[in-house]
This record gives sequence, structure tokens and C-alpha cells, in this order.
Amino acid sequence: MTVSQQQTGRPGEQRTGRLYGVGLGPGDPALMTLRAVEVIAGADVVAYHSARHGRSIARSIAAEHLRADHIEEALVYPVTTESTDHPGGYRGAMEDFYTEAAARLAAHLDAGRTVAVLAEGDPLFYGSYMHMHKRLADRYPTEVIPGVTSVSAAAARLGTPLAEGEEVLTILPGTLPEEELTARLAATDAAVVMKLGRTFPAVRRAFEASGRLPEARYVERATMAGERLGDLAETDAGSVPYFAVAVLPSRIDARPERASGDGQVTVVGTGPAGALWLTPETRGALAGADDLVGYTTYLDRVPVRPGQTRHGSDNKVESERAEFALDLARRGRRVAVVSGGDPGVFAMATAVLEVASQEEYADVPVRVLPGVTAANAAAARAGAPLGHDYAAISLSDRLKPWEVIARRLSAAASADLVLALYNPGSRSRTWQVGKARDLLLEHRSPDTPVVLGRDVGGPAESVRTVRLADLDPAEVDMRTILIVGSSQTRWGRRGDGTQIVWTPRRYPED
Repeated sequence: MTVSQQQTGRPGEQRTGRLYGVGLGPGDPALMTLRAVEVIAGADVVAYHSARHGRSIARSIAAEHLRADHIEEALVYPVTTESTDHPGGYRGAMEDFYTEAAARLAAHLDAGRTVAVLAEGDPLFYGSYMHMHKRLADRYPTEVIPGVTSVSAAAARLGTPLAEGEEVLTILPGTLPEEELTARLAATDAAVVMKLGRTFPAVRRAFEASGRLPEARYVERATMAGERLGDLAETDAGSVPYFAVAVLPSRIDARPERASGDGQVTVVGTGPAGALWLTPETRGALAGADDLVGYTTYLDRVPVRPGQTRHGSDNKVESERAEFALDLARRGRRVAVVSGGDPGVFAMATAVLEVASQEEYADVPVRVLPGVTAANAAAARAGAPLGHDYAAISLSDRLKPWEVIARRLSAAASADLVLALYNPGSRSRTWQVGKARDLLLEHRSPDTPVVLGRDVGGPAESVRTVRLADLDPAEVDMRTILIVGSSQTRWGRRGDGTQIVWTPRRYPED
């Protein structure tokens, strides 16, 4: 049965034609699939998109397979990059065009003709065919013929792996806002940015801002006449056409050689639990590091990547860990020091900067990247208890005397601040929570709400609220953070039974 005979309908009824979205591959006619050639050969109508100049790249790829008796439908865009006086602007003009083009194809399908819509690359991958598909596929029998994408062609022409193992490949349109491009490039392992042309200057700045420019490659018209390959950093912006892509290939086995002075330490916060709490910048720093240094529990939150070395240690050797990381960086290594929560809140940033202030490490670059703090995470789960002024105090007396802690608790409580109490207890510290509760009760009502957030974001997450007078030290451990309300903090239940806690932003006048 030929393609034109593959129609539907009952005997005696008018049978409709069949719609095909035909992927032609990246440009070289030799990369068309056998199925694509077969469909084109058997079609009654061949449709293709073009700009107003009338030249169609899709038609040129398939030219040798077109017959003299093919009915050709040139779907000419009313606007590409120029302005339009359409009342609906660019989008309105394009919507009208797609509707009109679909109606033209529908007329052929209603007449029983088979229609092949040609598409560069793959029909459903940033292709114009998809606009016909959305308007026609629910009304006519349809088949989509996949094609080799420009992404695969670019990687093949560069001769480098695009993504390997557990690496994440991100496909991005260059038309995204520059800040969004920067964030996504920083967070991913490998990437391809499409739709360059006029967007190239912003795309290049995004690569530079994300720290990925040295890795980036440039591919223009892959597999087509005029193909050009090179480093993105060396590409002249004025020479970049629309049919070009920027490529961040696999990092595995491709880490660039660096001079001994290129090492650095980045202190990163993983948030309270793991992957869902990482910022894009932190993801990028972790992916780009040669060495990961940290408390083993926090290192376990970071995915294992080939080519990286992990240095885990106990939680009580912060200074030694910091010195070790700085020594690695002096040897030219890019080191990520992994901390839980935010590294600057009772965490590793202070330890690293304290050691880095020594003269021998004065030339080692150190960055600190923020993370979601335990207080912010627990507060968000509970509602908004930190909606007004608050103080963060660690109840651990391992690095400061309890007398100092008690004075600070009293001062903050008498100032009517909400309190975020870190490190409230552990197996070796069992009495501090009770002492803190009793001290706070000298300044606060017994009914003051206290949020107990344990393992927020983790598998054993528990967030609940109790009265200050009912706070039981036995229910608090090192994985718990306490948020003690002020005199203005409110708590209650909503209609669905959800308990919420919030501190109003307006404070009553004396």
C-alpha cells in the first residue's frame, strides 16, 4: 500500500487524506531517514515553511525527492524578525498565519490528499510543523517522522560526547532572558543553546556570567554548506546566523588543564536536606569542582560525578577541613567546601575565611554561595513565624560558654524578638533546651507558640507547634530547630485543618 492510499473511512464515504510531519535532519540530505524519503515520495502534497524571500531550507534538503507532479504548498511567514502592524503584534500575526496555513492543508486533506509537511531537524523539536500538528492532528490521521536534531548533529561534528552517565543535558532557547540563561547554564552539566543570531551577545554574556565560557563550543550550520566550528569565546557576534548553536559538552574526561594559580575555594550551602533546596549557582559550583570537601553527612547529599574526588570527614574538624581545602586550591584545584543550610550561618564559611585570613593563603580566591537556612526552611513549613524582627542563637556551648548564651537569650527575649534556636541538643548536650525554656518563660507567655522543625526537607520531616510551657527537651535533638514566637506571634488552624504560625509585620505602638 502506498502512502497516498493510507487513508481512513467506511466504504462509500469520502475518505480524508493523511497528515505527515516529516523530519529532514540537520541539513545534509544524506541524513534523512528512509521513512522520510518514503513518505515524501508517496505524498500528494508537499508543504514547507519559508520567510518572505521564498527560499526554504526544508525544501532544499528534500529537493531531490520531489516529483514534478507534487502539489507544493509554500507556507510563507508574514513576519520573521521585523516589526508588524498587526493589531495583535508579532504573536497575533503568527497565530493568524498558522490558522490560515492549517486551513490550506485541511482543504487538501478533506479532498483525500496525503500531505507531507517538511521540517528541518525533528518536527516536534522547536519546529514550525508543531503548529500544524496542534491544529490538525485531532481531525485527521497523522504520523510524525522523527529526524536527527541539530543538537545531535552539532555534537557529532564537534566529535565530543554531549552527555554521559548521570549528567543532565539542558536544551535552552537563546531567546530566554539573560539572567534565566545564566542560572540554567550554571546549574546544568551539559547544555545546548539554540536560536542564536541576534541573541548571541546576550547568550555569550550568560555563558561568561555562569563561569562556563571556557568550556563552550560554537557550531554553525552543522552538516550543511558553510559549516563552522570553534570556541564560543572566539566567535564574532556579527557573524552568527540563526542556524547556529552553542554547546557545553560532557564534563567527564574533559576538564580543562589549568595553571597552578587558577585554584579556588567555593563554600556552598546545600540547604536543609538536598537537591530540591540547591540554588542554580550552587549546583554549578558543585558540578564544576575538582574536589568536594565536607562533613560526610553533607557530602552524601551531593551526586557522585566521575572525575571528582570527595574528601569526607567528621563534623568536629572544621579548621582542619578548611586548611585542607585551601591547600588543595593552592595546588590549582577547584574545591567546593560543602556545608548544610547556609554556609554563613553557624557553618563552614566562617571556618574557611578564618584560615584563609592567614598570610600563606592570602592569594587563594574564596567565594561563599548562600543556601536555604534551617530557620527559613522550618519557618516556611510552619507559615511565617519570621515575618518580623528575629534573632538566631545557637544553644551549643561547645564553642562559647553557656553564660554568654543565657545573656543573649535574655536580651533577645526582653526585646520581644522571635528566636530561631540552632543546635538545641545532642546526645552529649541534653539540658540546654530545658534551661532555655525556663529562661524564656521569664519574658514570654506560657502560650507562646514554639515551632519544632526536624529534618525539614528530609525523609523524616516533622514540623509541629507547641506551647512554650509544653516544650519537652526529650523531643528535641541536633536535627531539630526551634522557632520561638514573640508576644505578637499568632497560631491557629485553617478550614482544612492545617496549622499555621505567623508573626504580623506591623508592631503595636507603645
